[in-house]
Amino acid sequence: MKRQLFQELLKWKNSAGRKPLILEGARQTGKTWLLKQLAREVYRDFVYCNFEEDPVLRSLFDGRLSAQHIIEQLSLYSNKKIAADGTLIIFDEIQVAPRALTSLKYFNEQANDYHIAAAGSLLGVSIGQESAFPVGKVNFLQLYPLNFIEYLQAVGEDALANLLVEKKHCTALVDAIHEKLMHHFRLFLFIGGMPEAVENYRAHQDIQQVREIQRSIHNSYTNDFSKYASPEESLKISQIWQSIPSQLAKENKKFKFNDIKTGARYARYELAIEWLRKAGLIYITYATTTAKPPLDAYIDSGNFKLYYLDTGLLGARLNALPQLIVQDELLYTEFKGALTENYCAKEIKPLLGDHLYYWRSESIAEIDFLIEDAGFIFPIEVKSGLTKHKKSITSFQQKYHAPKAFRLSPRNFDRQEDLISLPLYAACVIKNFF
Repeated sequence: MKRQLFQELLKWKNSAGRKPLILEGARQTGKTWLLKQLAREVYRDFVYCNFEEDPVLRSLFDGRLSAQHIIEQLSLYSNKKIAADGTLIIFDEIQVAPRALTSLKYFNEQANDYHIAAAGSLLGVSIGQESAFPVGKVNFLQLYPLNFIEYLQAVGEDALANLLVEKKHCTALVDAIHEKLMHHFRLFLFIGGMPEAVENYRAHQDIQQVREIQRSIHNSYTNDFSKYASPEESLKISQIWQSIPSQLAKENKKFKFNDIKTGARYARYELAIEWLRKAGLIYITYATTTAKPPLDAYIDSGNFKLYYLDTGLLGARLNALPQLIVQDELLYTEFKGALTENYCAKEIKPLLGDHLYYWRSESIAEIDFLIEDAGFIFPIEVKSGLTKHKKSITSFQQKYHAPKAFRLSPRNFDRQEDLISLPLYAACVIKNFF
């Protein structure tokens, strides 16, 4: 299974300023697999330490945290000679071993010629004040569920994947190719980007098995709530998590605490939302009061939308039927665009960093996403259906005069003056058209 982040890992390995790496991401997004793949392809050997699976490993960090001492202990434990330039040391589930996390500071300062990559699913929510986080001493990368390009590669459609990666003009595709890509897009809405679900579909072509995998992953996430949070906070986290699908299925997708409990307020649930964000389970899209750079300066923190990390998991929670993948009209009418809008949030998020943004004008117009690039703000409107209505885009352009505006819809590639129309399946390559 090809992952685009692999190229970033190669850059990390070969960087002159390389520091120990922390690979973040939600559970079951493929962090362990990716680090082992890196080790097999570009290192002579690797030492794998899973602190959750083998708790005794934590005792290797109970004494001195000098880098050389730890290398000696790891060599004895693994019965391997650890070479500075030929061995990748993998610390997996490092969030349960605070002193192993702290040791990365000393590797950076005392033995940075050793290559160390740590993976942690819940670092932001599980490491307490008793641990010293190695601020400024590590590199970070974030792994998300597979995007549409990676899905195409996983199911053997490399030619279609390459077509999208290389496409930089808005000339329409041949109808047969567009329809084939739309078929895969509908499949991808159902399957999602969790590696286990995609691999199972590739191997067995059984969407019922995929749905069972999605439910299992969802249950493992909910089990983490009580494992890594207090009982009171765990209840709030669960209430937020369970409420997201039904709120996205409404016409107005702004998150409303009153839907959880009458009289509920943001202050009561702020930490629960931050827990889910740090765990990588949700994406937050903030409303902005204006569309000028920097967007962070204009966030309306009381108005936001919450999305699941993966469209397949959202579909499982909404109990979206398999017919969605064969009957277009269901895709366009059911759940009021929840699946397609969540899909776009998921595909665009890795392009933007920490925050997603949307714009709303006095309840008469709304732009689903804003992208800030090179001093410009580009509006992105998402359409689940085939309508060409552009009231919101027109309203935005009259006020802010963006050099380009984007529409993501089931339609083929097209351009009309400053409005660039892209198929939904091209969301993850939208920057090709800036």
